[in-house]
Amino acid sequence: LNKIDLVKRETLLQLSERFNKDGAFDKTFMISALNGDGVEALLEIVRGRLPAGPWLFPKDQITDMPQRMMAAEVTREKAFLQLHQELPYAIDVETESWSEQDNGDVRVEQTVYVRRDSQKAIILGKGGSRIKAIGSAARADLEEMFGHRLHLFLHVKVRESWPEHRAHYRGRGLDFDA
Repeated sequence: LNKIDLVKRETLLQLSERFNKDGAFDKTFMISALNGDGVEALLEIVRGRLPAGPWLFPKDQITDMPQRMMAAEVTREKAFLQLHQELPYAIDVETESWSEQDNGDVRVEQTVYVRRDSQKAIILGKGGSRIKAIGSAARADLEEMFGHRLHLFLHVKVRESWPEHRAHYRGRGLDFDA
């Protein structure tokens, strides 16, 4: 049970008792991801139940995600952080081009997709201020992540049905019909 810092103790105990009585769980953990309460106990149990195995990737490799997809996700994250509740999950970012320059820099062009013109205006912000802030934040993280200078160009387009495009999910290794 997460967010225990927001729920009365009596309610948590009742929920835990009900879940344990119903046999839905072997053990119930009460945690607060926000402040870390109970997280270590959960991790201890998880570590104890995971099978030991060899490293599948080098220890310094943080993901097997392609750089283009990683860059799109970073930009999407920065958009969410800038937009807060204005457009929750109503945007997508695709890396359209990735080209390495002779001097070692990388030029990246991305498209931010929204479903309506009104959303496009929100993403752009007054005089392009919002999209510029999103791009600056994404560029800083990407340069640190990839270890070289990066030139990021963001474009915003309206594509009403982007969530329904099968290729959108296949390109991320997801099964659209599942």
